Amino acid sequence: MVYRKYDGSLHWNQTMQRLGGDEHGIWLGSPAGSSARRGYEPPVFYTHAYVLLIPKDGWWTATFNDLSERWVEIYCDVTTVPQWPGSGEVTMVDLDLDVVRRWDGTLETVDEDEFEEHRIRYGYPPDVVHGARRAAQWLHAAIGQNADPFGYRGWLAQVRPA
Repeated sequence: MVYRKYDGSLHWNQTMQRLGGDEHGIWLGSPAGSSARRGYEPPVFYTHAYVLLIPKDGWWTATFNDLSERWVEIYCDVTTVPQWPGSGEVTMVDLDLDVVRRWDGTLETVDEDEFEEHRIRYGYPPDVVHGARRAAQWLHAAIGQNADPFGYRGWLAQVRPA
């Protein structure tokens, strides 16, 4: 799983287990103890399991965390449409906007200032700006009132400790 920034630089990346697919897209999972890297920085190790949904056709990805010790239950990255250059790799461009749902149910769109800064710096074309804003609005509605958006809890059970 490889996120890049609009200028092509490497962003978050990691190896995840492919769990399967459903009507929402492809599900990837990481058990507690797994790691990820931001660019070429040293790895970050996670104490909890989580799953990542790569939608069939959408300008986003969504991470669902297992433990409330993480600051959010659901973290959605607004991205370009994810691409599968090979069967074992998915890549997308992180467009900075994020939709998060905290464990207490609070829902918000974050990093709008970073989106605006990068929109100007990298010259996001109008279709990218429109796609990103539309995706953030859609995600806000999709995860807002749904206790188990996209049925993530069943997928999370596959990487949760027994």
